[in-house]
Amino acid sequence: MRKIFAIALLTILTVSFAGCSNKDDEKEKVITKVTETPVATVAPTEAPDTTHDGMERSKLTNEWIAADKANARPYAIMLSNIKAASPQSGISQASILYECLVEGGITRMMGIFEDFDAERIGSVRSARHYYVSLADEYDAIICHYGQSKYTEAKLDELGVDNLSGLTSIGTTVFYRDKNIKSPHNAFASYDGIMKGTKKLDYRTEYRKNLDSHYKFYEEDTVPESSINADKVTLQFSKSYSPEFVYDTKTTLYARSQFGEPHVDATTGEQLTFKNLIIQFVKESTMDSVGRQDMELSDAKGTGYYVSDGKAIKITWKKNEKDKTMSYYNEAGEQLTVNTGKTYIALFPDNKTDQVTFQ
Repeated sequence: MRKIFAIALLTILTVSFAGCSNKDDEKEKVITKVTETPVATVAPTEAPDTTHDGMERSKLTNEWIAADKANARPYAIMLSNIKAASPQSGISQASILYECLVEGGITRMMGIFEDFDAERIGSVRSARHYYVSLADEYDAIICHYGQSKYTEAKLDELGVDNLSGLTSIGTTVFYRDKNIKSPHNAFASYDGIMKGTKKLDYRTEYRKNLDSHYKFYEEDTVPESSINADKVTLQFSKSYSPEFVYDTKTTLYARSQFGEPHVDATTGEQLTFKNLIIQFVKESTMDSVGRQDMELSDAKGTGYYVSDGKAIKITWKKNEKDKTMSYYNEAGEQLTVNTGKTYIALFPDNKTDQVTFQ
């Protein structure tokens, strides 16, 4: 009897524990179910690279570029701008682009190149003496295919290093495209320029204590002005009236000329600039050929700085002996510009009404 009772008791206890165990399992299952419910998570984003290892700010654009590029002397390359030679190749790689009148009412350009690798730049044309003076401000090596007698004198006077297509170094630096009619078929290449520089043993780093042309804003800044500049037109002459249209999305000015977008022939992309500087200069005709002169040796004048859809009046001062060009705002303070590429026009000071803003 006792044995039967013991067996019955044991059976009851076993069932009881099993029941408890089943309840605990169910509870654990419920807890597990809640714990494993998917929860929305945000993937960690990579912190922006703020170290810029091996990079430095460009003296020309304030953009971060490789340190060896930032400290290397730039190249001032003369570029044809007649319609027959357009569009130019490699022009979009220039950090700064100058445009000035030459003889016959046409304009010629000079790009200041630092961070570039183009194997086709041009067409390259002859230099003018005022371009030599401008190149010297940047401690640049000027590249040209030909020159006027005034240019030769200025090269000697200022001691500017140059790579000329009309010297023994010409075939090293430049090449002719036989599919294009001369004289618009001379092109430079990055490799050729480097080889020419090495052959002539030119200094390849900036001179010590070089003053930068530009003071840059830390952040993009819209000039405070009542002058709207969504479209800027510069009528150098009847046939040469480049236009710059502001794009609010890119915050850049897109350049057009000859009634169409001005593109780089290599990339097909339209030229764009963050800053425009319009510099009014005293201009005159030097000889019967119509060669022009720009008063730059020791001069000053007025102009405009344009960025982010606004234009402000500025003044400038040039000291050729000191190799400097300085720009000032209306308060007389050094002009501060936005980071990015800059277009600079040396425009006749007796035609200021031919510069229009819309």
